Amino acid sequence: MARKKFRAEFRKNRGSRQRENDLTRDFQADRHNEDHTRDERISGKGELTRKRTIIGDVAADDAGLTAQPGIDLSVCRRGRVLSVFGLTSLVEDETGAHYQCATRRLLKTLATDQRHVVAAGDYVYFRPAAEQEGIIERVERRHGVLSRMSKGRRHIMVTNVDQLLVIGSAAEPYLKPNLIDRFLVSAEQAGLRPIIGINKVDLADPADLQPLVGVYARMGYRVLLLSARQNMGIARLRQWLGGYSTVIVGQSGVGKSSLLNAVQPDWNLRTSHVSADNQKGRHTTTTAKLLKLDSGGYVVDTPGIRQFQLWDIIPEEVAGHFRDLRPYANLCKYPNCTHTHEAHCAVKDGVADGFLDARRYESYCALVENNEPFADWD
Repeated sequence: MARKKFRAEFRKNRGSRQRENDLTRDFQADRHNEDHTRDERISGKGELTRKRTIIGDVAADDAGLTAQPGIDLSVCRRGRVLSVFGLTSLVEDETGAHYQCATRRLLKTLATDQRHVVAAGDYVYFRPAAEQEGIIERVERRHGVLSRMSKGRRHIMVTNVDQLLVIGSAAEPYLKPNLIDRFLVSAEQAGLRPIIGINKVDLADPADLQPLVGVYARMGYRVLLLSARQNMGIARLRQWLGGYSTVIVGQSGVGKSSLLNAVQPDWNLRTSHVSADNQKGRHTTTTAKLLKLDSGGYVVDTPGIRQFQLWDIIPEEVAGHFRDLRPYANLCKYPNCTHTHEAHCAVKDGVADGFLDARRYESYCALVENNEPFADWD
């Protein structure tokens, strides 16, 4: 892409100029003078528009159309963001050295629907400014972006990953299949390879989990029964993670950090117990962070999620992200069928005839009718 000048939208963080304080007094003094007019500048800009001309590139990626300011590559290094802590990011360069980096002001003021302009997993160019410190000058194009909605804005959890490993627990806390379905929809939208792991199977009868495992396995999802305490399934998990960038998601307390410690013991990630009163875990991981595997690739450990609201998915698109519903949705009589209340609906008929799982269909209906932050309603 050739560098050129282009107009970029910036954050609307500046209000219009204040009006004069004596406007009413002047009007009362001159109210009998019909010929008196007040010169007033009228503009189409003000608060609603703020653009600047910058030099760089315009590139479309999985996070939307982004502006990439021009940089001097002779003084910059390429690296990957391992984690973000407030206003600083931990960046690893191509030699393996780590730098604490701030973000260039121009990047922070560009208009975006994201909560933060830099996310864990980003490939960036940064300019070393001091010993083990630097300034992030540009964020490279992204792929494999996992996002959710937070306070009406896009929260990018991690970028540039290949796989999504959804961890649930057979007990303590109890398994929430509807939350797993939400993560699977996000994986389908982002083009990530999904893996489902059910931890703490030593606390339950594995036979009770087979119907749920069978439903996901028939759709082509890889499902793994795990126990960090008994080292069950860890060898297979280590094999599936090697050579890929994988983001691990799930509720607090399901044992994500415990499983990662079993995969690579030298990480020594902090863990905690689940509350016996409300069956909820405590946050031990406070921010998404990349961990390098000895077998190659990265694992992204994320904080426990109690609420997960889908980003940029309208109700009409949900059925297309349900692998089991997708073939039946094309057979409905009406092309705009929502599969919730219409007659002659192939999806509803498939559920009634036992070809589609009723629990999965209820999960679909909940997403279509009310995509609110996930809570304990399942």
